[in-house]
Amino acid sequence: MALSGKWRLSSLIPYSRQSVDEDDIKEVLAVLRSDYLTQGPKSGEFEAALANYCGARYAVVFSSGTAALHGAYFAAGIGPGDEIITSPITFAATANAALYLGAKPVFSDIEPETGNIDPELIEKAITSGTKAIVPVDYAGNPAALNRIRELAGKHGLIVIEDACHALGASYKENKIGSLSEMTIFSFHPVKPITTGEGGAVVTNNRSFYEKLLAFRSHGIVKDAAIFKEHSHGNWYYEMQVLGYNYRLTDIQCALGLSQLKKLDTFIQRRQEIALSYNAAFHGNRWFDTPVVTESAQSSWHLYPIRLRDGSSGMKTEIFDKLRTAGLWVQVHYLPVYLHPYYRNILGYREGICPQAERFYERELSIPIYQGMSDADIETVKRTLFDVLGEF
Repeated sequence: MALSGKWRLSSLIPYSRQSVDEDDIKEVLAVLRSDYLTQGPKSGEFEAALANYCGARYAVVFSSGTAALHGAYFAAGIGPGDEIITSPITFAATANAALYLGAKPVFSDIEPETGNIDPELIEKAITSGTKAIVPVDYAGNPAALNRIRELAGKHGLIVIEDACHALGASYKENKIGSLSEMTIFSFHPVKPITTGEGGAVVTNNRSFYEKLLAFRSHGIVKDAAIFKEHSHGNWYYEMQVLGYNYRLTDIQCALGLSQLKKLDTFIQRRQEIALSYNAAFHGNRWFDTPVVTESAQSSWHLYPIRLRDGSSGMKTEIFDKLRTAGLWVQVHYLPVYLHPYYRNILGYREGICPQAERFYERELSIPIYQGMSDADIETVKRTLFDVLGEF
């Protein structure tokens, strides 16, 4: 978040931000004083802890959530001529990572209340070229995973869950990360925990795991059991596919390990804030509050309000007044296919997903993060009502 002029972070309440304490700093300093800075023991420790937390067999950490998406699509065998079906209400990386591999993103419309992909519309988008369904757990609220998995099984597709908002969330009492063939997380500073930049893929599939490991490190393997040629000696390794340098450092993994220990506490505080907002905003005349999927527990990465018809036409003015008043609100998201690259280069057009476009017209993300004080929460409520009361 770039601030200039009179703005200073201390005078603003951002829509989200990291919480880093002395324990985190101590863990990072310990790695800086050690022999390993890039990929050493902390990387493996973080992967093991993350997999255990999610109830998955394997975790592979990456340099960003985008890199993790790219790796997951590669591991699934997605390539030229293939299609993925995903939500347009997401950060562009969900779709971009398919483009990296020559595949085509197909956008299916959303549920207007949750912002998640509508499972009842997905089947209409399935073609002979469809390889995967990529639901997005928007705002930390899990998509309708049971129905999506049922559709995937019926059509022989893989489910790659973009849970970059949803680490710590649950669906029908199962942790997110334990349900889909591959699940992607992000550790950007505004996400539930942070490593600065960073991401991960969790999976129960050994084949996917091995492909992910190779892909994030130049396509190189060092396990003699999977060499394609005879080993020349203990130094030998092979580049078997064209991979990338998507590794996460031990410095970042030390921070991630420390943060992961506090994740449930972070989520609990976000839930408390959401409940406080829900109570204060109930029955107001300006906007609708977030709807959480039945039988799900959201991680509350975002608190997305939806302006009603009388207010949504003045969204730009409301947005600017809220920022001037000290609430650094944001909008999540412009439907991906409306970005100039998708429209002007790839030929996508307006009107593909009318519910998503209407959601974008109405949505504002107001502050929610674990470091908010009770006074901050009351300031958000008061400021929001004061500004909206002018319209």
